[in-house]
Amino acid sequence: MEDNEIVELFMTRNESAIIESSRQYGRYCYTISYNILSDSEDAEECVNDTWLRTWNAIPPQRPNKLSFFVGRITRNLSLDKFKAKKAQKRGGDMTMILGELDDCIPSDHDVEQAILEKDLSQTINRFLHTLPERECNLFLARYWYSHSQAEIAGQFAMKENNVKASLFRTRTKLKAYLGEEGIYL
Repeated sequence: MEDNEIVELFMTRNESAIIESSRQYGRYCYTISYNILSDSEDAEECVNDTWLRTWNAIPPQRPNKLSFFVGRITRNLSLDKFKAKKAQKRGGDMTMILGELDDCIPSDHDVEQAILEKDLSQTINRFLHTLPERECNLFLARYWYSHSQAEIAGQFAMKENNVKASLFRTRTKLKAYLGEEGIYL
C-alpha cells in the first residue's frame, strides 16, 4: 500500500491505517527506537506508541512522506524514554552520541526554549543541505539514526577512524555554521 493511501485511511479515521502503517514501517521504526534505547521492550513500546501518536496527529496534519513522519515520532518518543531512563541512571551509548554534539549546540535555554529549538532544528536542516551527500549521510547515520561508529564504518565501507574524523570535522563545521547564524554564542 502506498503512503498516500495509508494517509487517506488515517484521514477517514479507518483503523486499518494503523495495521498498514505497522506492516509498512514497523521494522523501520523499531530500528530507530532500538538504536536509541538498546532495549527490545522499550523499543517495542515506543513503536506501539508511535501508532497512537500518528492516529492523533493525522488529521489535522497530512504528511507527504509517511516514513519520515512516523520515523520522527518514533525518534522523539524514544529520546523522551531515553531521557527518562537517563534520569534514573546515568550512562549508555546515547549519552555519548548526544555528548558529541554538546560543543555545537548551546545549553543555556530559557523561557523561549521551544521557539529556539524550532529555529535550531531549521538551521541544522539548512546546514545539512550545505554538506556533500556522503558527509550528510554519515552525520544522519550517527545523530539521527544513532548508529555506532563501527556500524557506520561498515555501512559506508570506511575505517572507523575515518568515520570518527569525518564526524568531528562535520561537528566543527556545524558549530561554525551555528555561530554564523547567531545561534551559538
